[in-house]
Amino acid sequence: QVQLAESGGGLMQAGETLRLSCAASGRPFSGWSMGWFRQTPGGQEPEFVAAIKWNTGATDYSDSLKKRFTISKDNAKNTVALQISGLKPEDTAVYYCAARPSNILTRNQALYTYWGQGTQVTVSS
Repeated sequence: QVQLAESGGGLMQAGETLRLSCAASGRPFSGWSMGWFRQTPGGQEPEFVAAIKWNTGATDYSDSLKKRFTISKDNAKNTVALQISGLKPEDTAVYYCAARPSNILTRNQALYTYWGQGTQVTVSS
């Protein structure tokens, strides 16, 4: 049973840097890819943020977010991290980690099989 557990969210000030972590468990993730999505209170579906290939570390980012967001992985610890620099109030959202049994990166949230419970990030101005 694949499980994903996000951590690191909280109340932040604009301009600060935040690092979210996703602990993945339940099976080896070789050949998989992992993604981060976020959902705002008014959002209809999760917004793609970034994705990474478990084997190679190749990445993909949302065009509008890539300047401030960095995705990384630690294969030994089975974790995927998302660092957000220069936080803005519009970054306020629930951030989700997701996984799919494919090494093809995708921005389509419907193609991710497993999801964590999410971690709330709130940014005050």
